[in-house]
Amino acid sequence: MDKELHEAGRFYTVIVEFFANYSLQIIGAVIILFIGVIASRYAHKYALKILLKHHMDETLSAFIANLVRFLVVAMMAILALGKLGISIAPFIAALGAISLTAGLALQGSVSNFAAGIVLIATKPFKIGDTITVHNIYGEVQEIKLAYTVLANEDREQITIPNKYMIGDILVNSYSYRVVEGSVGVAYESDVQKAITAIKDVLSKHERVSKENEPNVGIEKFAESSIDIGYRYWVPTNSFFKIQYEINLKVLQALNSANITIPFPQREIRMTGSQA
Repeated sequence: MDKELHEAGRFYTVIVEFFANYSLQIIGAVIILFIGVIASRYAHKYALKILLKHHMDETLSAFIANLVRFLVVAMMAILALGKLGISIAPFIAALGAISLTAGLALQGSVSNFAAGIVLIATKPFKIGDTITVHNIYGEVQEIKLAYTVLANEDREQITIPNKYMIGDILVNSYSYRVVEGSVGVAYESDVQKAITAIKDVLSKHERVSKENEPNVGIEKFAESSIDIGYRYWVPTNSFFKIQYEINLKVLQALNSANITIPFPQREIRMTGSQA
């Protein structure tokens, strides 16, 4: 029992001496850290307000404002450690080593964030545009720092890492997407009449873009038919639906105009063999 009381007395003495010697430093460090937290909040709000006032993208503005807030807290934490007499050199060295290791392990994620900043700054597309990248297309729903979210007509959500958006071919057709179709008519048919019928179908459909005029004309001269090609623009979220509707209406229009759509034909000649 006497030994335990002696140990408790020693512990109490150490605690008293510690607070007697370092109480002011501890209080000063806490005050510095508290001021840093408050200052970081004001710095965050002020930086965000300035960036938005200059019409910078909201996502990039929030990222920069959060970075400013972190830097303010980090600087005040360094001052607080200095107030306690703790050398920050080992912490900086350890932080550097950790950062290098994390950078190597997460280089894919870091490249996605870097690409996201470039996308937000350069704005090659915006929410609502239709883009095609790596043979994947869809309407842009969200632009994040690490990835971009697309949606297609099938209501599928497509998440593309931003590193694939930079340094590669990216097609932006805005809110529309082009449809390409063709139909073959017999050589003896009135081709001009067929072209007019197809143009009439495209002009009357309410969902076909009126801003981008449809193109209709002779695509090629095939073996059994003259192929008439037609291109028109439709909203991305109704691409296939409108394409199928137009194809049916084109067929009906050609039938009504007595335009023949020929079957593939082959002419085979047999010559008699000589004895």
